[in-house]
Amino acid sequence: MLALLSNPDTWTALAKIAVINIVLSGDNAVVIALACRSLAPKQQRNAFIVGTAGIVVLMTALTSCAALLMTLPWIQLAGSLLLLWIGAKLLLPEGEQGDVDDTANFWVAVKTIIIADLVMSIDNVLGMAGAAKGHYGMLFVGLVITMPLILFGSAMLMKVMERFPVVVTIGAGLLGYVAGDMAVGDIAVRGWIAVHAPSLEWIAPVAGVVIVIVAGKLLAQRKTRALQAHADDAQPQALHAGRAA
Repeated sequence: MLALLSNPDTWTALAKIAVINIVLSGDNAVVIALACRSLAPKQQRNAFIVGTAGIVVLMTALTSCAALLMTLPWIQLAGSLLLLWIGAKLLLPEGEQGDVDDTANFWVAVKTIIIADLVMSIDNVLGMAGAAKGHYGMLFVGLVITMPLILFGSAMLMKVMERFPVVVTIGAGLLGYVAGDMAVGDIAVRGWIAVHAPSLEWIAPVAGVVIVIVAGKLLAQRKTRALQAHADDAQPQALHAGRAA
């Protein structure tokens, strides 16, 4: 243990991991902020802690087998489709789960944080794996050290989202951009795209933005209409019950 701590390569690896994680985690902070914005303040803090703890553990495991994952075709393409759906769902109105209790909302937020961040990190793990150079204990420590900065960024983003709701749409669009970029980077299609359709390298991310925003807005409108219809149906029943009383 002492030999490991006294080895300059260990500290170099730790510094590289921390820097890479901070640089690559801007979109992760967006996901955390989007997923937690509708929770009560206390639940927001708890979701931050539980969600990011899950990310640290799973990211360590994911990075340790990064080389294998990145040689498997269709992994990034499947992940991009999942990320498009997550981005669209995050555009639903904050009250869209009003019939669900707070505990359920809390775990939905935690699940969204972990799944979305892991999906977005698939194409980033090679950088951290290369920096770790087998020091996976240092990888874990580096992730733990940098997570408070990501949490701070997420908290700031939530405050901005409360004041400027358009930022929510921008954040969801960012997830769509990342999804499109992941799709064209999949090993199964990357070579073909580079030779036959290089323009897809910028078209796919832009299309991802459009898909997420349009799908999210349509889902939000449908949910709003359904909630309004439910409220309209409930109002006569409440009046009738009041008269009967």
